[in-house]
Amino acid sequence: MPAKKKSWTEKMSHPAKPEVKCIDVPYAGAPAGSRMLIPTPRLIDAYLWQIPVGQTVAPELMRRDLAADQSADFSCPLTSGIFLRIAAESALEEMANGRTALEVAPFWRVVDPRSPLAGKLSCGRSFVEAQRRQEMEA
Repeated sequence: MPAKKKSWTEKMSHPAKPEVKCIDVPYAGAPAGSRMLIPTPRLIDAYLWQIPVGQTVAPELMRRDLAADQSADFSCPLTSGIFLRIAAESALEEMANGRTALEVAPFWRVVDPRSPLAGKLSCGRSFVEAQRRQEMEA
């Protein structure tokens, strides 16, 4: 029998701890020898909660902030994107289970509605746009 597919909320715990690795070859514009943060979904989730209502943060700035907080030179763009999606989908699962947008991590403050990630989210681009618009009007 195939293994049960994990929910997005279950995926929030893996990996458990952020890791900083020294890269051997240039990657994502960083030279060899740079310290790269591999974040976690929970680290990104915590970051989302720190963004004030009505403000947005570009994913690049989020990655820089996370790296600085962990004494790294940069954050891995690939894992940061994957873990941002996990945090977003987990928030959407929570909303499907009765929580309001005020009670979940505000992923729409980082996810640009025009980005490929917004198109992949189960809520679609229109939800991200609506949340941003609602916060700007508040």
